[in-house]
Amino acid sequence: MRIERDLTEKLWRRERALKESEFRWRFALEGAGDGLMDWNLRDGTVFYSRRWKTMLGFDKDEIGDQLSEWSERIHPDELGQTWATLLAYFDSEIHQYVSEYRMICKDGSWKCLLARGMVVNRDANNQPLRFIVTHTDITESRRITEQLQLAASVFVHAREGIMITNADGIIIDVNAAFTHITGYHREEVIGRNPRILKSNRHDVEFYAAMWRTLLAEGQWVGEIWNRRKSGEIYAQMQTISAVRNAQGATQHYVSLISDITSMKEHQSQLEYIAHYDALTSLPNRVLLAYRLDQAMAQTKRRQQSLAVAYLDLDGFKTINDTYGHDAGDQLLMTVATRMKQNLRECDTLARLGGDEFVAVLVDLEHSACCLPMLTRLLRAAAQPVHVNNVVLQVSASVGVTFYPQFDDVDADQLLRQADQAMYQAKLSGKNRYQCFDARQPSVMHNGQDQMKRIRQALGRGELALRYQPQVNMRTGVIVGVAAQLGWEHPENGWMPASTFMPLLDNQFLAIEINTWVIDTLLAQLEIWQRQHFTVQIKINFGINTRQQQQLIPYLKTQLSAHPHLAPDLLRLEITEAQALANLTHTATLIDACRALGVGCTLDDFGAGYAALTYLKRLAVPLLNINLVHIPSVLDEPEDLAILNSMIGLAAAFHREVIINGVESQEQGNLLLQLGCTLAQGNSIAPPMNAEALVLWAQHWHSPLVWLHRQPLNRDALPLLFAYVGHRAWMRAVDESLQQHIEIVVMMDVQECHFGRWLESEGATYYGHLPSFQTIVTIHRQLHTLALELLQCSQHRQEVSMPQRDQLHQLQSQLLTHIQALLEKSRQTAGSEEKSRSITQREI
Repeated sequence: MRIERDLTEKLWRRERALKESEFRWRFALEGAGDGLMDWNLRDGTVFYSRRWKTMLGFDKDEIGDQLSEWSERIHPDELGQTWATLLAYFDSEIHQYVSEYRMICKDGSWKCLLARGMVVNRDANNQPLRFIVTHTDITESRRITEQLQLAASVFVHAREGIMITNADGIIIDVNAAFTHITGYHREEVIGRNPRILKSNRHDVEFYAAMWRTLLAEGQWVGEIWNRRKSGEIYAQMQTISAVRNAQGATQHYVSLISDITSMKEHQSQLEYIAHYDALTSLPNRVLLAYRLDQAMAQTKRRQQSLAVAYLDLDGFKTINDTYGHDAGDQLLMTVATRMKQNLRECDTLARLGGDEFVAVLVDLEHSACCLPMLTRLLRAAAQPVHVNNVVLQVSASVGVTFYPQFDDVDADQLLRQADQAMYQAKLSGKNRYQCFDARQPSVMHNGQDQMKRIRQALGRGELALRYQPQVNMRTGVIVGVAAQLGWEHPENGWMPASTFMPLLDNQFLAIEINTWVIDTLLAQLEIWQRQHFTVQIKINFGINTRQQQQLIPYLKTQLSAHPHLAPDLLRLEITEAQALANLTHTATLIDACRALGVGCTLDDFGAGYAALTYLKRLAVPLLNINLVHIPSVLDEPEDLAILNSMIGLAAAFHREVIINGVESQEQGNLLLQLGCTLAQGNSIAPPMNAEALVLWAQHWHSPLVWLHRQPLNRDALPLLFAYVGHRAWMRAVDESLQQHIEIVVMMDVQECHFGRWLESEGATYYGHLPSFQTIVTIHRQLHTLALELLQCSQHRQEVSMPQRDQLHQLQSQLLTHIQALLEKSRQTAGSEEKSRSITQREI
């Protein structure tokens, strides 16, 4: 019995020691932050330590003792490899069990764990009986490793050159792109100062300013000219950033370098194009204006005189018509060169366009000093020019004015005076100069003179087209351009067609101008097509539909002469007023255009608010609504209702709508909420010439607030109207407070436009939302405060700035909550649209 007791006691002590040992190593593992998994393979149970459970976000009672608690939480992509590693270890194919895998946590996130395991007991057949695994959370270390790998990859593969220096500016590393840009290999620059790249184009102050900015702000960004290893000077865009330690001390500087030499060269070319005439290489109108302004300031400072001479070649149009434009261009280039050679270096000769030039003659002691130069200019212009074995000859009519004058005049006035004097020189017999006389009456006294002057404008090339782009606001795609005819009047500047075309009603000159428009449009389309810029042009000829019908045969002939142009690139705009004046002629015109492949658009749709059943008779797919007729859509619910009804009517007739006159991003947002995506207006781009349009198109993108903006669903439209009505109410309150006047404004919180919506549709559709109750409360507070302030104002009591600020703060809070409701409606509309799209695809 004693032996049995001793044996029992020894076994008890050994078991106790074993348990204490197991407790200690489990305690050590828990203290180290590792989770423990103890798997008994005989009965399949698994012990999971408290740390193992909390590591995955579970409480101790939320995890059972089944193996599935582990295996089912392993990421599906890694489960197969995890089991393969485990079985290989069990079969002694590998001597250590180490594995990494992701496990899902209670909150749905994933953690990366490092598992290290060991079989602590096997049976006689070497089969594992007990397997213990520790799990270490390596999520953060893996993230850091991946970031380091990504940073190293960016450094190696970046297209921008990267240079890293120490705090003293000594280069410690560069990437391959740096070598490509500078020509220096890594081994050639390590340990050297970046000044090896200096081009000597920048002075000491430039680098001093760079370092002041870098030390004060921790970063410098700018353009700099450097020198490659080959000695070539190049331009680069450089960003230098200081890298500081936890104490704020700079440890390194990192420079990002981009070679912008080609961009700078292109910029110089664009600047040259913008300031010089492409044919003659003389300064153009833009550079002339700048030089004339400078010359006038210099003349006043030196107390001297200058002369402005406006030259127009006599007989040039006849040469163009007889011998062609190539011969005309050769003549212009030769005459321009000769005239420039007869001027001094300090003078400027510019070409305005066509056969018109301007000379600015400076440093004159008195006005008579310019007369010999004017004689030389006339002689140079009149010399014969040999072109293709043909002798061509023109003369010049010159108008001259002087500065300073008794009255204060600007540069534009000087040009207009010189132009008027030039016209007098032509009337006096040409090939001469005429000085401006302020006492000379205007050359246009009556309608007959105006007609004559417009015809001259056509012959002189003063008529021009500007183009305003039309875009899809939601996608940023350019859907077309609207061509606008105008007169570059030398005295009055740009004059739109509406200021002079009505004078030509029923006149043949109107047809002549519009044939010129057709020629110009088709030529411009071909130019754009060669530039890989294909866009549809819309034009309104500015004449009645009967006259437009007369243009159809000419348009057909000219389209045949441009076989590479698709006719549908041209679209004729017909105003609502023109359409209503004669529906029969309008319908015939539309049919004739359709037969040519040319589309038609109804412009100024709804401008007269006339009966709109005529849409049934006019087969126009696109309607143009101009906001100029309804300017207060953002602030007046009545204007918004008119716009919405016009859009709805267009939709009922299955017509697409484009909105003209969009002057702000806020208007664009409103239109997108109403379902309108096509727009034109100055907030997108003003009308511009053809070259400027191509440059603009290369950089245009829709504002971020417009991109992918979804329309409101129909149930939310009353909220939009209420929102606009509230803005009108608030504007009326502000006007009353500012002007101390009593105005009619509904102060009953339930009777104003927004209050009625709150009581009706608002409560029905949004009453269950907590934010709706917030809106009701703020709206009531706003009315209460506004009433108090209006009563003070009407009794001539001063309303303090804090009180007004409080009023506008409440207004801002209310608008923010309303916008949140509108955004929720947009999301709902987007979901419904997506659902409908899926259903249609399934059908």
